[in-house]
Amino acid sequence: MKEQRDTALAVVGLNVDIGPATILRGVTLAVPARKMCGLVGRNGAGKTTFMRAVMGLIPARDGAIHFDGRDLRAMPAFERAHVGIGYLPEDRRLMPHLSAEENILLPAWITHATETTERLRWIYALMPEVAANASRPANQLSGGQQKMLALARALMYGTRLLLLDEPFEGLAPVVAQRFGDILLKLKETGLSVLMAESSEIHAKELFDRVFAIERGVVSPAGS
Repeated sequence: MKEQRDTALAVVGLNVDIGPATILRGVTLAVPARKMCGLVGRNGAGKTTFMRAVMGLIPARDGAIHFDGRDLRAMPAFERAHVGIGYLPEDRRLMPHLSAEENILLPAWITHATETTERLRWIYALMPEVAANASRPANQLSGGQQKMLALARALMYGTRLLLLDEPFEGLAPVVAQRFGDILLKLKETGLSVLMAESSEIHAKELFDRVFAIERGVVSPAGS
């Protein structure tokens, strides 16, 4: 039981195929509870496939994925938001014609979450630049503003674990610095985070542990 309390996400022997190609090969890693970890590898190494497999968006051929002792592979993808896992995809996946606030609240509406007002207030306090754009349609925001919005949406339902896929990708230096400041504040709250990045340049100081991924294989002891 102690191991479950100390581990937020545990993945063992995960194999994932896309068509005839094997993308992930026996991936095993554990994200400790209340820690921020990096999954670092070059483009095409398998980072996005790993994130999508954990979220149930890509089926795994075999292997185990457990979150807080729950078997995620036995759980439909849409239910993973119900247990407190938030996901920021690399391409943001915002609803372009909905307002920023509607995009944030959309997961709460789908999951019939309660106490959304308090959670939204907390997000706006953490990210006032998102609050300032609350009424603007997502497609009228800049790329950096959209990335901030996607993080805010992930935080609406990611109350226990965040999966961030290349959050610094394409950000201007000043926006990347601000994004890093927000992530540092999140780290101080004790939220468990796994962040995929092509290098450690933006987030090295944030990481408690780093896993290296290359050609779908994760180094057993990290990097």
